[in-house]
Amino acid sequence: MNRHQLLVKIQGIEILPGSRIYDEIHVLKANNEQLVMEMNEKYHKPEEIRRYLQEITGRSIDDSVTVSQPFYTDFGKHISFGKDIFINQNVTFVDLGGIVIEDHVLIGPMCRIISVNHLVDPKKRRGLSVASVKIEENAWLGANVTILPGVTVGKNSIVAADSTVTKDVPENVIVVGSPAKVIKEI
Repeated sequence: MNRHQLLVKIQGIEILPGSRIYDEIHVLKANNEQLVMEMNEKYHKPEEIRRYLQEITGRSIDDSVTVSQPFYTDFGKHISFGKDIFINQNVTFVDLGGIVIEDHVLIGPMCRIISVNHLVDPKKRRGLSVASVKIEENAWLGANVTILPGVTVGKNSIVAADSTVTKDVPENVIVVGSPAKVIKEI
């Protein structure tokens, strides 16, 4: 099964331990972790980082994308990068549910973009649900921001440092807090 087929198949379903898809996800995750550790084990030039990211994501990475080390992703295959992106150090993508980073996005240090959640039912708690995340063109995530599953951050918007985004952010606004709320239009 290719990455697109897997992403489509898992949207909106409960992924339970012991299921074939749960086991397949964890095999792919283990393979990705090896590449991520190799990428982060020592300094690499920007073009070397992009080569690692191409292998991790299975997609072409534009020369205008800059990703500082260390960079972490648990699954890797469900990330899409646009052009002219800057990602600062110690950023984590939990991308099984899909993460799209559009053109001209800035992501501050220690940000976390999460597209996976555990199930609420205590009897199924080890199971997973996924919802894609999209960071639209020219958005800026300040330092230590957390974006939760299913969220879209709108074009040109700013998420202030230390904010937790639990719902969609409109275009052209600044949001602050936990949960993040609009404080200003720009």
